[in-house]
Amino acid sequence: MKFGIFYEMQLPRPWAVDDERQLYQNALDQVELVDRLGYNYAWEVEHHFLEEYSHSPQPEVFLAAASQRTKNIRLGHGIIQLTTNHPARVAEKVACLDLVSNGRVEFGMGEASSMTELGPFDRNLDEKRAVWEDAVRCIMPMFTHEGWEYDGPYFKFPLRNVLPKPVQKPHPPLWVACSQLETIEMAGRRGIGALGFQFLSAEMAHAWVHAYYNSFVKRQEKLADYQSNCNIAMVSYFMCAETDEEARRRAEGVTFFQFSLAYYSGAGGRQRTPGRAVERAAPGTVSLWDEYQAWKKANPEAVEKALRGGLIGTPETIRNKLRKIEQSKVDSIILLNQAGRNTHEHICESLELFAREVMPEFHGREPEHQEWKRRVLAREIELEEIDTAAYRERQGVGKGVAIDRLVAAQ
Repeated sequence: MKFGIFYEMQLPRPWAVDDERQLYQNALDQVELVDRLGYNYAWEVEHHFLEEYSHSPQPEVFLAAASQRTKNIRLGHGIIQLTTNHPARVAEKVACLDLVSNGRVEFGMGEASSMTELGPFDRNLDEKRAVWEDAVRCIMPMFTHEGWEYDGPYFKFPLRNVLPKPVQKPHPPLWVACSQLETIEMAGRRGIGALGFQFLSAEMAHAWVHAYYNSFVKRQEKLADYQSNCNIAMVSYFMCAETDEEARRRAEGVTFFQFSLAYYSGAGGRQRTPGRAVERAAPGTVSLWDEYQAWKKANPEAVEKALRGGLIGTPETIRNKLRKIEQSKVDSIILLNQAGRNTHEHICESLELFAREVMPEFHGREPEHQEWKRRVLAREIELEEIDTAAYRERQGVGKGVAIDRLVAAQ
């Protein structure tokens, strides 16, 4: 397996004057570190208006800065929102980043998941998949055609040459965010890499990886003329330390991440309820950190359970978990430990310990995995068609009690 790191740029309240600058500088230092340590990817998200959860509206700016402090690591848009950006601007951003990074860009695409983000851009939840598909059809020829025009249901584009063109030909590798499990199968069918969150069990991972590869190999239907990218990357909560107890203590930000994710995704669901126009609280009037502290005090068992999941623990604990994940044939693991108030010092120590004690074993078996993949894609290996109906729910710590409390707070 390959390994990467993932950034939402979380910043819980209260905010000091210099906090956002320091947040970005620390993250850049971390990317520079993992490049030296031999990690494969650094991914940066795009979100808008999600206070405390994500202060990252322009990932290409961060990734461009990271490109000048690194030499080998791949730099991933994880993701660009195709619902809130014009297709030509997306093509320009990706190509420019590919130029300044000397061809190290991974092009991740997504839809956004809440009305907090979509509303100001005149998009709604019901149409976001259709907008995403229309944007893909509009964008892809811009990377290769010297003149391109498009007339789709959501985007109209007159004949122009979109410049510059990317270093990687015909374009950087394509990925799609898979916040819903069903999207993993869709990614395979569209011939695009899948960026998803961790599976709850080895059985779930096995089923969805099979669904992805079978769709990719047997039922592929591209949205446009682009180069396929057969890959599944799994984002997992992460903290590596000398003892399991110390790793869980240092990883407390994981539960804040889950809580704030549920807050914003839950808000999207409430706003689309027929006949109920639920207004969000005015910006700056709710402290997610304070709400989280109250929830954590009331739900100690849920907090403990969350911190026992993911890749949190000693090198040996994490190694054993990864060996089980490896059997499912996931291609890469993206480690998320910039969350909540996890400290820069602990994040760096965790990344160094993992790279020294765990990563070499799994990097060493990457050629074996690539040979398995080659045989699957060549139809030399036929994968079982597994019914995924039993593996369609993925609950987080923020569900249930947390959302009920937050609804009342709106």
